[in-house]
Amino acid sequence: MGSSTRGSTFLFEIDGFLYKSPINYFVQKKGWDMSPEYHSPREMELKPAPPACLFCHASRIQPPAPGASNRYGSAPFLQDGVGCERCHGPGREHIQGRGVPVNPARLTGERRDSVCIQCHLPGEASVSRPGKTLEMYRPGDLLSDYALTFVYDDAGHGGLGAISQVEALALSQCLRRSQGRMACITCHDPHTFVPAAQRVAYYRDKCLSCHTRSFADRHQQGSPDCIGCHMPRGESVEGTHVEVTDHRIRRRASKPVPGPVASPPRSLVPFGTAQAEPRDLGLAYAQVALRGDVRASQEALRLLAEALPRFPTDAEVLIRLGFLYQQLGRNGPAAELYERALRAGSEAPEATTNLGVIYASKGDLRKALALWQGVFERNPGLSEAGVNLAAGLCQAGETARARRTLIEALKYQADFGRARAMLRELESRPERCPAPTPARDR
Repeated sequence: MGSSTRGSTFLFEIDGFLYKSPINYFVQKKGWDMSPEYHSPREMELKPAPPACLFCHASRIQPPAPGASNRYGSAPFLQDGVGCERCHGPGREHIQGRGVPVNPARLTGERRDSVCIQCHLPGEASVSRPGKTLEMYRPGDLLSDYALTFVYDDAGHGGLGAISQVEALALSQCLRRSQGRMACITCHDPHTFVPAAQRVAYYRDKCLSCHTRSFADRHQQGSPDCIGCHMPRGESVEGTHVEVTDHRIRRRASKPVPGPVASPPRSLVPFGTAQAEPRDLGLAYAQVALRGDVRASQEALRLLAEALPRFPTDAEVLIRLGFLYQQLGRNGPAAELYERALRAGSEAPEATTNLGVIYASKGDLRKALALWQGVFERNPGLSEAGVNLAAGLCQAGETARARRTLIEALKYQADFGRARAMLRELESRPERCPAPTPARDR
C-alpha cells in the first residue's frame, strides 16, 4: 500500500481478516521501522484494515462481510493504487462514448477542492452525513454533502502533519488573497513526478506564475529557492522518519515566543464553509474523546443528547451516546441506546459487546454470552469480545470453552495482555474468573 513517495505499508491476512503490518518502509530514511501508530503502545495490537483505511490507498474497494469490519469475501480491492476514477469520476459513460471525465481544473471552489480533500485532509475527526458515506462521493460533488472533516479553530499553529497540508494552505496569505483561484493543483500536478534536482526550478515557476518575474528580480537575487525560504521542511508530528513541507507559505520564518503561552480550550469546527448540526459536532467530539480528552467527552455527551430526539434511529448517534453513558456508569440509559441501535439494524460489534457487558453486570449471563458468541464468531480479531466471552464462559463453569476462546483470540492478537494473563490464570487456577469489561468504542 502507498505511493512509495514517503514510504510503503504492507497488509497481511489471517483467515480472511485483513490487517496492517506494524512495519513500514520509510523512503526518506531509507530504512524499515515501526509505523507511526505503533510507536507509543506497550502492546502490539494488530490494526485492522477496514474499507475506510483502504479508501485513499487503493481503488474499487469491496465491502466487508456483514458484521465484520475487515473480513472480505474475496479481494479487498480490485485495483492497486489510486485509479483515474478517484479524481475524474466513474468512467463507464466515457468508455461508452456518452460522456467525458470530470476535469478537476474546470471545477471551482469547494467542488474542485473536494477532489483533493477526500484523502488529504484527515483533520481531528471525520463524520458521515446521515444516510451517507464517504464512498458515495464522486468528483464534481461537494464532499461536505457526504462527510464533514473537523479541525480545531486554532488549526495550523501547532506542528506539521504528513497529510494536513490542506489545512496549512488554507491559512496562507497566498490562498486567501487569490479569491478562490489558488488550489492544490495550482502547484501540484498529480500526473507528474518532479525529480529532486528539478524541484527548485519547477516550484519557482509556480510561484512566479502569480508573483511575476519582475518581483523575483527585486527579491533575493541569486537565491532561486522560493520554497526553501517560505515553505521549509520539518519533521512530521505524526511520527518519525517523515519530513513535510510547511504549506502555510510564511513570509518570514516564525520566531518562538518567550515564556509560557496560554492554551485556551480549543473548539472543533468543520473545514470549509459547510455548517455542522449538533449531531455532526457531537460525533466529532466523541471521536476526539476516545483519545482521553475529558472536555471532548463532555461536549459530545451534551450535543448528542440534544441531537437524539431528531435522530432516534441513527445508529452512530445511539452507539456513541451509549458508550459515553456507559463510561459514566449510567448502564440503564446506555443499554437502552445499544438495544435501539441493534433494532435499527446496526451491526457494530462494539454495541453488541458493550451491551453484553451490561447484561453480565446485571446477572443475565445467558444474554451476554449469546451476544459475545455472535460478535466473536464474526470478528475473532476483536480481542475485547473474545476476552469477555472467555470470562463469561468461565463464570458459567465452561472453562474448557473459555480456554479455547482465549487461544483463538491470541491467534489474532498474540500480544494482548489481558488474554494472556487470563489464559495463565485459567491454566493455574481455573476456579477464578475475571469480570468482563466494556470494549472501546471505535
